[in-house]
Amino acid sequence: MEPTTQDTTAFNLTPRAAAHVLKTMDRDGTGGQGLRVAVVTGGCSGYEYALSFCEQPETSDIVLEIDGLSVFVEGTSVDKLAGTVLDYVDGLYGGGLKFTNPQAVHTCGCGTSFSTE
Repeated sequence: MEPTTQDTTAFNLTPRAAAHVLKTMDRDGTGGQGLRVAVVTGGCSGYEYALSFCEQPETSDIVLEIDGLSVFVEGTSVDKLAGTVLDYVDGLYGGGLKFTNPQAVHTCGCGTSFSTE
């Protein structure tokens, strides 16, 4: 079974986030791979985001092409990520990636942990 290609309503990145990820991949020698996004059980609020670089999507992944970056959304995470936008924001301590998830009813101060209803 082939991965499903879907529009970016399942998950989206801002151009700044895509540029940051691509720059990180080039720096780390993982250029040409895709960014895999998943939700896993854990964190202080029940769920947390998991990001990794992968050469190929899993068969259940939703495959997105966003600003020159291949994004593999883990198939069982799609419902918890629907409408989520990943942005790169500047900060006092260097900035970082920030998730804005309309499915989250509570988020933790760490920025990667959340809960749903």
